[in-house]
Amino acid sequence: MTALDFISVRKTFGPNVALEGLDLDVKDGELITLLGPSGCGKTTALRIAAGFEFADSGAVLVGGADITRTPAHKRNMGMVFQSYSLFPNLTVANNIDFGLRTRKMHAADRHRRVGEMLELVELTKFADRYPHQLSGGQQQRVALARALAIQPRVLLLDEPLSALDAKVRTSLRDEIRRIQTEVGITTLFVTHDQEEALAISDRVCVMSQGNLEQLGTPTDVYRHPKTAFVARFVGSMNELPAEALGSGEVSVLDQRFAVPKAAKATTGERLHLLVRPEDLSLTTDGGFAGTVTSVTFQGASTLVGVRLDVLDRLVSVDVGQGAADHLSIGDRTAVVVDGSSAVCETV
Repeated sequence: MTALDFISVRKTFGPNVALEGLDLDVKDGELITLLGPSGCGKTTALRIAAGFEFADSGAVLVGGADITRTPAHKRNMGMVFQSYSLFPNLTVANNIDFGLRTRKMHAADRHRRVGEMLELVELTKFADRYPHQLSGGQQQRVALARALAIQPRVLLLDEPLSALDAKVRTSLRDEIRRIQTEVGITTLFVTHDQEEALAISDRVCVMSQGNLEQLGTPTDVYRHPKTAFVARFVGSMNELPAEALGSGEVSVLDQRFAVPKAAKATTGERLHLLVRPEDLSLTTDGGFAGTVTSVTFQGASTLVGVRLDVLDRLVSVDVGQGAADHLSIGDRTAVVVDGSSAVCETV
């Protein structure tokens, strides 16, 4: 069942197009992340869902009901902002209780619900503290509990982790996913951080200049990008100059590779071959010769920078644990390309 639908939603601000006919369906209980650079339209889409902005054209549906022109306070949406937006003069418990009180819920029911939310976000011991007595991560958990307390139809998260340091951000990211799964609430999450999007989402919606570039599972978006923009934005890419040979093959200088995504390229067409670091490997026999320029240990793997001789181009090669222990800057090596997942872009 679809919980939230954007149907050909268009929004402009003066001459600037923020959304160019967005079509997106969010299933019941699903977490979809809107991912993209600043200005791509992701926050505008979230604000239209919340009712803080109205679409110029198109429709927004919740559970099949048209809410396109419904005021924000009548949409039953839970919203969590980047800046927490807690009331500084209210305790943690009273912050969570605020939305319930405005809905005139019976006192006993409010007390029970606040207790449930405190337990859910693991802040029961902090019920009587004020926001300034909490860490950033704890404040954001209070904001999440407050949004969930009213039992919203959809939860909207506007870059809720971007104000936190890296370690807290990772921990709270996992906590949000745990809570979302446990509650089973439909969630729209906005971020420009690809790692967050890939880690937390059921599906990722990659956006660029008001358009939806690709919608798919994190694995599909990462391993099978549909456009060069998605390939470059999600994860790291190496770029190699290539020429289409027809029948899904390309050449880089005198070396031929099978590249399924080049099947539609015209023979002789000049291409950029986009290849992920893990689709390159090091060898002592064949491949493109080059010189090691960097060796970056990353725990489970090592990222090796190699400047290729013939192309005078720097590439990054992701190799397994221990495979680069013998390498030092200045060593000679060679790089082999696996083009099976490569993306081609016309020059």
